Amino acid sequence: MTGQDWMEKDFYAVLGVPKDADEATIKKAYRKLARELHPDHNPGDARAEARFKEVGEAYAVLSDPEERAKYDQVRAFAGGARFSAPSGAGGFEDIFGGMFGGAPGGTRVRYSQGGGGGFEDILGGLFGGGGGFRAAPRRGADIAAATTLPFRQAAAGSTVTLAIDGRTVTARIPAGVRDGQKIRIPRRGRPGEGGGEPGDLVVTVHVEPHPVFSLDGKDLRVTVPVTFPEAALGATVTVPTLDGGSVRVKVPAGTPSGRVLRVRGKGVTTAKGTGDLLVTVQVVVPQKLDKAAKAAVEQFAEATAGADPRADLFARAAE
Repeated sequence: MTGQDWMEKDFYAVLGVPKDADEATIKKAYRKLARELHPDHNPGDARAEARFKEVGEAYAVLSDPEERAKYDQVRAFAGGARFSAPSGAGGFEDIFGGMFGGAPGGTRVRYSQGGGGGFEDILGGLFGGGGGFRAAPRRGADIAAATTLPFRQAAAGSTVTLAIDGRTVTARIPAGVRDGQKIRIPRRGRPGEGGGEPGDLVVTVHVEPHPVFSLDGKDLRVTVPVTFPEAALGATVTVPTLDGGSVRVKVPAGTPSGRVLRVRGKGVTTAKGTGDLLVTVQVVVPQKLDKAAKAAVEQFAEATAGADPRADLFARAAE
């Protein structure tokens, strides 16, 4: 993204946050807007889609401390500049264009904060620094973008299409991408100057949460409720898998709530292999008991009256 683009766009205003907003405030504002403007919730609404992309662009910059610092510097420079353009000139671009032989309204000079150099190199050459202006090859600037994926697409991998600087860019998101992860797409950023190579496209991926599953690297996690008798006596329970199927899992007798059981090969398949399904057992306590059930529990309490699960609690607390 160019310095000119950053001068023209107020990303803080796009997200509706103050310029000193912390990371949590910025993330909360983005998530709220992304949910409201997501194309799935606004089918056929071109304006909502444009705003969704604008919000993603703003968050991609402000969520990255390095990019945000560069953006703030560019905006501060623009706010503090005291150059006066000739009558009819179009601003910095036309001024620089005239200095380097371009006519106003013709080809404009675009200046970038990324890819090395920038204002310092240009101004240093013009006003006596560094031995003058040299048209050396320069790598193009990186471009920051953002996309939001449903959980299943993030787990399986997906191809997304992004609108970048008036062009369409297709990016492959690998399987098992986590929320907030940045994917670097080589040579899909801004073109280089003087024969330099293009910059990269850096895509920040946001993953929508799933009501049952969560990602842990290439492993999948799921919490499965079991009854007290199943946990105490042991049982085999049916557990859902991400592919829409199920798997039978043995719960050993005496399994406490919170224990994790591992099912090999039922996680996410990535370039580094296939992960496992991690099943967390949650012992469910009945909210209401009928007479027979209550009597059975009371009988169980009498039968186990000698057992104290808190016997060494205070001793360990005093360590």
